[in-house]
Amino acid sequence: MKKSCVLVSGGAGYIGSHTSVELINAGYDVVIVDNLSNSDLNAVEGVRKITGVDIPFVEVDCCDRAAFRKVFEQYEFDSVIHFAASKAVGESVQKPLEYYGNNLTSFMNVISLMREFGRRNIVFSSSCTVYGEPEKQPVTEQTPRKPATSPYGNTKQMCEDILRDSVGAYEGMKGIALRYFNPIGAHPSALIGELPRGVPQNLVPYITQTAAGLRECLSVFGDDYPTPDGSCIRDYIDVVDLARAHVAAIRRMIGNRSAEPYEVFNVGTGRGVSVLELVHKFEEVNHLKLNYKIAPRRAGDIIAIWADPTLANTELGWTAERTLDQTLAAAWAWEKHIRGIKN
Repeated sequence: MKKSCVLVSGGAGYIGSHTSVELINAGYDVVIVDNLSNSDLNAVEGVRKITGVDIPFVEVDCCDRAAFRKVFEQYEFDSVIHFAASKAVGESVQKPLEYYGNNLTSFMNVISLMREFGRRNIVFSSSCTVYGEPEKQPVTEQTPRKPATSPYGNTKQMCEDILRDSVGAYEGMKGIALRYFNPIGAHPSALIGELPRGVPQNLVPYITQTAAGLRECLSVFGDDYPTPDGSCIRDYIDVVDLARAHVAAIRRMIGNRSAEPYEVFNVGTGRGVSVLELVHKFEEVNHLKLNYKIAPRRAGDIIAIWADPTLANTELGWTAERTLDQTLAAAWAWEKHIRGIKN
């Protein structure tokens, strides 16, 4: 029997590369496309090394429909996982047109080419940003979406709506939106991981770069929130666990197990962890001290959010398995690998 093939757009990125590994481990063929605007060919090489498979890679911008169309002509895949998007919240506020142009155009091109070529299944990488500051915790898929506080967050909501409307209108097409919480960590091999360009926007790369001596001091934004230790609370999900959720979503659609043509699942651990808790856990697991200071609150940060992952657990048959200790050890192993730190 011929293997199912999955196109991974943005597959050279952080989550895309880890998902490509898990797809191959689960017996799928993979084609990666990426424009390398915020990623690196080393990630594709890392995927090839981990899996021992010479995965096809095409450098293409999903916004360039004519160039992207050639990928659909060349490769026989029945499913797409769409990661390709600009993703810095702060930058999106400064450059709204770029974010709307890139994130919406690329996604609409994917769907229209899938229609043209009769490709049926799509997983969209959404985000818990769609919930804003929730009234109560944990959040379920029924928790109302709130107006987005940034163009980036708005593009996630708009793409969910584009997907919902498209699968409603175009017969035979199925879609799943996965609302991720806070992905952290790296592959246990330390061959792929999160590699931010410039100053990291996310907490864990900032922690690991501070530990590696690249950053002088980590800022913890706010210790006066109404939480047990005063710092913000998030649901930190290991990137390998998150990658496995994409495989489960693809398996569900290929196996005709979707309850509806369009479905949404929260992908989190179900446990809220504060920023300070994460910092101390990183120190404890990796036996080091971090230089950090308390800084003023950062505009746009919500106080707390964590997932109720029951629906994904029961319907997708997926559960987050890796412990926070394992995740933070893997994050530090990856940082040491890329910086050439031996110990």
